[in-house]
Amino acid sequence: MTAPNAPFNPPAENGADPIVTESPASLGPDPTLLIVDDDKAFVQRLARAMEKRGFITTVAESVEEAHTRVEAAAPAFAVVDMRLGDGNGLDVIEHLRERRADARTVVLTGYGNIATAVTAVKLGAIDYLAKPADADEIYAALTRDPQIKAAPPENPMSADRVRWEHIQRVYELCDRNVSETARRLNMHRRTLQRILAKRAPR
Repeated sequence: MTAPNAPFNPPAENGADPIVTESPASLGPDPTLLIVDDDKAFVQRLARAMEKRGFITTVAESVEEAHTRVEAAAPAFAVVDMRLGDGNGLDVIEHLRERRADARTVVLTGYGNIATAVTAVKLGAIDYLAKPADADEIYAALTRDPQIKAAPPENPMSADRVRWEHIQRVYELCDRNVSETARRLNMHRRTLQRILAKRAPR
């Protein structure tokens, strides 16, 4: 049996010698990480980057596949995309929390919606990062001391951008039905149409 803090040797590419990576103390005795995202290229890049930082990674590209991975061996860490082709990443977070209460999960999303972030945290997520988030940001979020507050972002979204993101999310949830979106947002239909026709504010 391998010792908990023994070096992890990720599989080599193209027959090259494996890269020996020491598992940092910040990962604890179990450096297993599940990455859930339906962007195959992104998943592969992030998995390689996290292996170089000491994680033992497993990937899933759907909610269904993620559930299977969690049932087989609930990881100590997880990075979960909010929007997946067959469902919502929140379901994966909830399932992982049920199987392993001490798992540390970071949610990735292109939708900066506060209400969804609150839901993710209630279900067990420790942080919420807007895409595109790089490997360093994700690593920092996964390993941050829970007693230490995250530093404020250097370039946070403007209030106009947050509002635009929220409107876009509700619009998508309403199957891009303008009338239904306007009703739910308590907004005049023409006002909503003007907002949807504009580019996203910075």
